[in-house]
Amino acid sequence: MAFLRVTTAVLLVCAARLGAQTGKASEAQVKAVFLFNFAQFVDWPPAAFPDTETPLVIGILGADPFEGFLDQTVRGEQLRGRAFQVRRYRSVEEIKTCHILFISRPAGDRLDEITASLKNRPILTVGDDDGFAERGGMIRFVTDRSRIRLQINPQAAEAAHLTISSKLLRVAEVITPTGR
Repeated sequence: MAFLRVTTAVLLVCAARLGAQTGKASEAQVKAVFLFNFAQFVDWPPAAFPDTETPLVIGILGADPFEGFLDQTVRGEQLRGRAFQVRRYRSVEEIKTCHILFISRPAGDRLDEITASLKNRPILTVGDDDGFAERGGMIRFVTDRSRIRLQINPQAAEAAHLTISSKLLRVAEVITPTGR
């Protein structure tokens, strides 16, 4: 029952965000809304925010599949008094302050290298490549019969000093890393 309530709440938020759009939301649009909503279900350590003015940064590493929709989704939004900001990165070395990082294809082809360089940094890593969560990513989008499901690797999040809400964990498949 709790699973249904949380899933319904997430879907209602997604529907409200996409309601202004006509027609069916694209997969990229739904993922963009999920990225925005993850911020409500994750706690970062205080050191992740250098000062009180630091925005909550959602980064995209590699090609941007969201076609500006992520920017539209976060425009004017705040969480706990912090504005949202979207940043795009070509390489891991460019990432200074980032809180949620979507690792796009083909950057995901270097996932082991990327997760090693981000190890222990308080960055929620999200992707949609096969094996993403097993290989050290924190949240993987899985498309199954035109629906997006989540796989979460809580061990990777804990190693980065992030706390993922039990509400989010309940609606996801919990993954154990493969030990690579």
